[in-house]
Amino acid sequence: MNKKAKFISIIALIGCVSMAVTSCGKKDKNSPGVEFMPDMYRSPSLETNMTYLTKEGDTLQANRLPVQGTIARGYMPLAYDGSAAGYDAAKLNLHNPLMVSDANLKEGEVLYANYCVHCHGAGGEGDGSVGKKLPGPPPPYSGKKDMTDGEMFHIITYGKGLMGSHAAQVSKEERWKLILYIRKLQFPNGPETAKTDSTATKTVK
Repeated sequence: MNKKAKFISIIALIGCVSMAVTSCGKKDKNSPGVEFMPDMYRSPSLETNMTYLTKEGDTLQANRLPVQGTIARGYMPLAYDGSAAGYDAAKLNLHNPLMVSDANLKEGEVLYANYCVHCHGAGGEGDGSVGKKLPGPPPPYSGKKDMTDGEMFHIITYGKGLMGSHAAQVSKEERWKLILYIRKLQFPNGPETAKTDSTATKTVK
């Protein structure tokens, strides 16, 4: 027998043995036979921050919890919580950091049309298509001219009464732009907006 024929015979023998070994372990038609890398077949499905037990009985965690007090990159937590005390503190101490400008008012108008007009109405009179169907329609902005910017921001963030939180829909900067536009609805002539802000400042002092 030449070397080529001998090599082919060895390969055929190895193939037959492999087939016999892998087929012997089959108990049903869906069995893959011998699993050479079971971790690739049987990897556990883990949820974020969950703990699980290994076959050896060890307790492991899917991923480590962040250090206590850690703040996500690009996120700054609000200093006022959703409690009544947080509401009162925001009402007195929180002020709009954005200036009145055409660009901010335009974006505030777009945000208002997307998230507010259905309840509060186009002019802020509480006569939106959804607001009319509520047990108590939203109060008109014209009757809430004494509200401070911080008070509005807290309500948009945490909700109040029938209004739910909109923190997931609009970012902090967008909330301030919404407030600028609401002020425009309250004081369409313009100068009174600055007067309202100055009044709020005096309240803080």
